[in-house]
Amino acid sequence: MGSLILARPMFAQLRQRYPDAGLHVMLFAKNREVLDLLRVVPKANVIAVDDASLGHFVGSMLQALRRIRRLKPDVVIDCELFARVSSVLAYLSGAPVRVGFHAHTQEGLYRGSFINRPVLYNPYRHISRQFLTLALAIESAAFPPQKEAALAGSLRLPPFEFDPGELDHAAAQLHADFPALRGRRLVLVYPSGGVIPLRAWPLESYRRLCVALRDEGYAIGVTGLGTDRVLGDALVAQLASPQCVNLAGYTRSVRHLLALFHRASLLVTNDGGPGQFAALTPLPTIVFFGPETPLLYGSLAPNAYCFDRQLPCSPCLSAYNHRSSPCDGDNQCLKQITPDEVLAKARQMLAAHALSGVALAEANEFNGPD
Repeated sequence: MGSLILARPMFAQLRQRYPDAGLHVMLFAKNREVLDLLRVVPKANVIAVDDASLGHFVGSMLQALRRIRRLKPDVVIDCELFARVSSVLAYLSGAPVRVGFHAHTQEGLYRGSFINRPVLYNPYRHISRQFLTLALAIESAAFPPQKEAALAGSLRLPPFEFDPGELDHAAAQLHADFPALRGRRLVLVYPSGGVIPLRAWPLESYRRLCVALRDEGYAIGVTGLGTDRVLGDALVAQLASPQCVNLAGYTRSVRHLLALFHRASLLVTNDGGPGQFAALTPLPTIVFFGPETPLLYGSLAPNAYCFDRQLPCSPCLSAYNHRSSPCDGDNQCLKQITPDEVLAKARQMLAAHALSGVALAEANEFNGPD
């Protein structure tokens, strides 16, 4: 889901260069919500593949391929890095122009010769810029395709626009569900590593950070999916304060999460979806990197700060090794980031947020009578 946020500039570039073209997107159904939020293609142009089981995947994939063939596309852009099946699908689409990443002379997975605009995958370049390269390679005559620098300012993300009254309603519901949050500035933390636990800053470090912020008068909300509730309960129990609440599984959708971000003053998160979603809102964000690098996957938000120790073994996860780390769970790149230095940065960002006037607006809007 985070990668869809990082691909947003590519969609804008395609729309700018080819304003009359019909744009369709094929993706897993579980990621569709984020694509719909970005509003880069009409909902009718989304081709969703169900991967809930092998049977659903095969049947859904065949239906998707038949739909693509009926579209008779002029161009297919394969945004996967080294997945073989996506390059095969690009070929089977029947499109005469097939753009995608390729290892060329680098080490990497063999993808066959299905891509006829093979763009060099560059592990030293931010993935958003590489997605832009895919869009610019469509008509490139160079080899490897596209040897021009990306346009200045092309990585800006437009803020997500809510319906009138939607933020007020979400805030009122939050205060009704968690009355202790009313009248306090809210810091959100996302301590889960998601599908890659190696990316998680230690829970004890989160606890120490949250204790310090709690003692300074901030409310703490632990965010995450419903599957993260046990982790959230463990952290909230150690904080032992009514102003520290478990919001894992509370948000009904990514859209609801973005509304919650508007109520908060800071997000502290492991590398993953929440840090990328925050770029669609004004929320200042601290993101922990180590197993992966912000040089490739850093947030596009101007008010995001990435902690990255850059140890000799970091980053250890890449497209080349199927995100398989040699560290056997001992993520020293994250363990060596101390709660004290994160607290210092958090204080700095919270102070800047208050000076921006956002905190004052929050106080006026959310501190009304119970």
